Amino acid sequence: MPTGAVVVMDTRTPPPSFAPVPTPAPPQDGAPRPPRPSARRRRTAVLATAVTVLAVVAALTWAFLPDADRGLRTLVADTLGTEDAGTGAGAAGAEPGAGVAPDLPAQDDPRQEDDTIDPFDDQHPAIAGLDEDLRTALQSAARDAQAAGVDFWVTSGWRSTNYQQSLLDRAVDRYGSLAEARKFVSTPETSEHVQGRAVDIGPTDGADWTIRKGARYGLCQTYANEMWHFELATTPGGTCPQPLPDAAG
Repeated sequence: MPTGAVVVMDTRTPPPSFAPVPTPAPPQDGAPRPPRPSARRRRTAVLATAVTVLAVVAALTWAFLPDADRGLRTLVADTLGTEDAGTGAGAAGAEPGAGVAPDLPAQDDPRQEDDTIDPFDDQHPAIAGLDEDLRTALQSAARDAQAAGVDFWVTSGWRSTNYQQSLLDRAVDRYGSLAEARKFVSTPETSEHVQGRAVDIGPTDGADWTIRKGARYGLCQTYANEMWHFELATTPGGTCPQPLPDAAG
């Protein structure tokens, strides 16, 4: 270095290190990994949400949907497997008098044994099971008979096949043979009671009044040996046919 030269020192701060951030090492085999929801759990959560939504829809439907609109009620009930769609016990299992007129009353309804039945009791199986025209004629006659001070009630109306068969069996025991029993009780296959097209009227005064006045309503005594048995055999105000000797013809 020459004599007298000035030495200049570099006093600047050295630049910082720009070494890259080390990459974390991959986890070793067997090391715990962050939990991830399984596909099954995700599907379960979605299904639970859907069921909850359907339940809310069902509740709102049953609370606010008018009774006349039963289509949507049925759809909701079928979807959720609910027996009751908000209208009571359901039309298919409704008993007479539950607000839904059945095609026929129950086969085993014990009230069929009743023998003093109000002709206006449309909930009674003996009355509910009658043909509509016969029931209308019966009730018109009953109204006029009672207004005239005549006791008038139904001793038997619609009958189930089971009940008709039991009556025939009793008649066979009583009269000793099927041929004799058939003069008073028809088989279930031929009985007009089972078809809802016959009615027995009591007491004697009521039956006698109907023999004399029944043609006004179309009611006619069917069998000569049964003053209580009437069928709709003529038009109102018409002429009744001659009664048959008995139920066997």
